[in-house]
Amino acid sequence: MDAHTPHARLARKKKLTLSAKEYTKVTGTIASVRRNRLQDGIDEDGEDDLHSSRDGRARRHNETSFIAETSFVRAPLNSRVASGSTPTRKKGKAKQENLDHTPVEIQEALILEDLLYILIGIEGTHITYHPDYSPEDDDPLQGIKFVVSPSLDPSLRDLVERILPLGTYYTAISAFIENRSHLDFGLVNHALCAAMRDMLKDYQTLLSQLEHAFNTSPQFSLQKLWFYVHPTVHTLSLIYQLVLELATADDPGADLSSDGSSSEEDAEEAARNEALGLGGAKLKAVMSNIDKDVSGASGIAVKGGEVLAIIYERMRNTSGDPTARSLYETLLRAAGVPYASMLRVWITTGRLIDPYEELLVKESKFIDKGILERDYTDEYWERRYTLRDGSTTGASKRTQAGVPPPRSVGGRLPGGACVPPLLEGWKHKILLAGKYLNVIRECGIEVSRNRSNFDDDDLAMTDEKFYNFLQDAYTHANRTLLQLLLEDQQLIPRLRSLKRYFFLSQSSFLTHLLDLSSSELRKSAKSASVAKLQNLLDLALNTDAQGEDALFREDLKVVLATSGLYEWLVKIVETNASNDKDGLPDVGQHHMQQEHKKEKEKEKDDKKPMLAIDALALDYNVKFPLSLVISRKTLLRYQLLFRFLLHLKHVEQSLSSMWIEQKGPAWRQAVPSDPDLERWRLRVLVLRARMLAFVQQILAFTTFEVLEPNWRALEAKLAKVTTVDQLLRDHVDFLDTCLKECMLTSAKLLKAFSKLIVTCSTFALYTASFTKSANQSIAASEAGENDAGQAKRWDVLSKFETNFNHWWGCPFSVRFHVSF
Repeated sequence: MDAHTPHARLARKKKLTLSAKEYTKVTGTIASVRRNRLQDGIDEDGEDDLHSSRDGRARRHNETSFIAETSFVRAPLNSRVASGSTPTRKKGKAKQENLDHTPVEIQEALILEDLLYILIGIEGTHITYHPDYSPEDDDPLQGIKFVVSPSLDPSLRDLVERILPLGTYYTAISAFIENRSHLDFGLVNHALCAAMRDMLKDYQTLLSQLEHAFNTSPQFSLQKLWFYVHPTVHTLSLIYQLVLELATADDPGADLSSDGSSSEEDAEEAARNEALGLGGAKLKAVMSNIDKDVSGASGIAVKGGEVLAIIYERMRNTSGDPTARSLYETLLRAAGVPYASMLRVWITTGRLIDPYEELLVKESKFIDKGILERDYTDEYWERRYTLRDGSTTGASKRTQAGVPPPRSVGGRLPGGACVPPLLEGWKHKILLAGKYLNVIRECGIEVSRNRSNFDDDDLAMTDEKFYNFLQDAYTHANRTLLQLLLEDQQLIPRLRSLKRYFFLSQSSFLTHLLDLSSSELRKSAKSASVAKLQNLLDLALNTDAQGEDALFREDLKVVLATSGLYEWLVKIVETNASNDKDGLPDVGQHHMQQEHKKEKEKEKDDKKPMLAIDALALDYNVKFPLSLVISRKTLLRYQLLFRFLLHLKHVEQSLSSMWIEQKGPAWRQAVPSDPDLERWRLRVLVLRARMLAFVQQILAFTTFEVLEPNWRALEAKLAKVTTVDQLLRDHVDFLDTCLKECMLTSAKLLKAFSKLIVTCSTFALYTASFTKSANQSIAASEAGENDAGQAKRWDVLSKFETNFNHWWGCPFSVRFHVSF
């Protein structure tokens, strides 16, 4: 606003002085004004008005000359300002003097004097507060409205009414600065108020220059005053409109009192106690954090990113006005300095310093590295630091809680949850950059930073350099953490060991374990000893593990699951509603539905205890920060694949043992006298061969057609990986692809497949019964007696054949192109 001040114009005159004639004219005019005021110095309540002190001083001196008003001439505004503060309006309407019989020249002089007061929000003699104005009831952020005396000459009224809005603008902006400078409104509001205060200083400088011109130049008129303040009217109106939008963005009933801060302190204390294990439930800590966020937008002040978003939107909407764009760009740059400073600290050190919750990133303090030591889920990675607006990266499908509702006015998210439009495309990189560095700090490694970029205080959100800095910081943080995981923490060897152990690539290890623990695995899951199984596992690993496997074999543990593999998979698939898109052929679907109903009816009655072989699973101990990649969710996927392969391997061994059993004389001895026995034995051998071929084909398919190619693809990706987020995504995608291609993500296929495997494993359990039945039939044939168990023998075999053929024919005739 300095460009619009009259300073440059006044400087053209070498000296502004009054001639004797002009001096006499001015003093006479002012003296007559003073005499008129002395007659009306007392207001209607019998109390002195805002100017009584100066009039009383004039009476005491009993002087009406211009010399007696030296203080007024030198600084006329001071005569209405008591102790440097703006006086408040007393009850009742201020009395306006009648100007009907006053010459136009005198009216202009009087109104000029009043305008100099109005421009700083002080009520004048002929320009007073609006009749509806009440300091107690009116919102100060709306500004004070002024009205002109109706007796003012119409030729002056038009210009005066054009200038009057400046007083409203000034009072509203001053009230906004005073109100939003409190701590509750955050650093962004503080910076915005500081920028507005600097602009008001320029405005006050303009008023000082106008006052000087009024006192010293007889040519100073109302037209000149309008000429000088005209550009300022537009500038202050733009600031006033911004103030109104910021003021009205607060929803009604916003409570920013100390009660809110005390409740926040209670929530923080509860969360801290929970994290330290000092009592309370984890749910309480989570709910306290959520309640603080979703208590309603009415309880969150307009601060942080929301302020920047409002300024940016106004700048964009007024881009056709060069003055408006320049002004809002200046305010946006100034208000964004603390925001950008907090961002720089976050993306360069991994420390979130946000005392007033203005930043787009928030921290859940009750989730720390200690949780990972007890249960290394991915909560630390996904929930410790999140975006306030609830958005997640493309790889994460998780819906975040604790996002406050949008404003009822404007529809923006309140406070820090509102991401500035300039940072909308960068918010995920900002989040990840800080998270990467935070992980490194949690490992006890000092985070280095580029001091030259970090100390560049001139870096603002409106500069292209700022976004280059964001990209460089993200790249540095990503590269540092990636190097830590791949090289220092040996991530690739860890994943290879997981692949060997869980995908049965080292078959001798599993075969040895099954042979050593065969007696223990035949027990029920509740009766089996985990300690004994762990010792047998260690023995099998010590015998077979070599190289990298020997380095990580101590991290492998035996666990017994509480539910069956296929029941667990069906529950997961049905819960996620991720049935196969291609569906099943119509053949057998109705029968499958009927069977499903019957099973549910019998489930409560004939539920058998689960064997240890069906509950056997492996677990893997992982420490931070590798637990970010090998989290509990990824280990769950490894366990599902391991149990699936283990079940296939066990059934294969059982059917192979059955084949060895059927090489005995009971199956090879010819009995010409009993052709029915020959047909029965042949049917048993053929069914066993079909089952063994099916299991071997499925095992070979999953191992060589699914797991190995996908693992090689993962290794190729890991060799080229450039970001930690990509590493996490590729690892999870690899496991999900394996589960899908192994037919473990379709509820219908999984149901049919589980029935086939159970049929094969149950058929293998009948090995001794079949051999006994064959021996009895041979003995009866040699003795010339009738075989009493012939009908039962055929009935059992027929049930196995029917069940196997039915479940094989439904899904696998289409899904698995193998014919037997």
